[in-house]
Amino acid sequence: MSSPLARLTTALDRFSRAVLWVAASGLVVMTAVIGWQVWGRYILNDTPHWTEQLSLFLMLYYILLAAAVGVRERFHIGLVVFRDALPPRGRFALDIANNLLVAVFGGCMAWYGTQFARVTWTQTIPTLGLPVGAGYIPFSIAGALIVLFAAENILNAVAGTKTGPS
Repeated sequence: MSSPLARLTTALDRFSRAVLWVAASGLVVMTAVIGWQVWGRYILNDTPHWTEQLSLFLMLYYILLAAAVGVRERFHIGLVVFRDALPPRGRFALDIANNLLVAVFGGCMAWYGTQFARVTWTQTIPTLGLPVGAGYIPFSIAGALIVLFAAENILNAVAGTKTGPS
């Protein structure tokens, strides 16, 4: 029988993989939109005005979603020289402190992203017809995911198990 933490880790493995698929799909769609922009500009001699704004909009989503999964998988940039010089207890304490700081950062992203989305929801992006606040939603989503994944990292560190690459 598996532990609750093992079941949580398995569920978050699947969830983070799905989030990466969504992010990758956004990258593919953005590439197609930019391709259409180039086609329109150079072949049709009529540049679509919505393509640049949509590609920037999609970029917000896929970059922030992938960054949130990066917290879980620990493929973000880090300086480990100081950490590796510490004894095991020091490394453990530093890992916990690091994940707590990351969780606080993610919480701030979620909170302020939600506030910005709420305040700017009535304004419209002219070329897309979407609310400006929709551009802040990925900050809220990614922030919440960062909190979730940092909490999982802390739980796994306390339990002595690992997620993602070492």
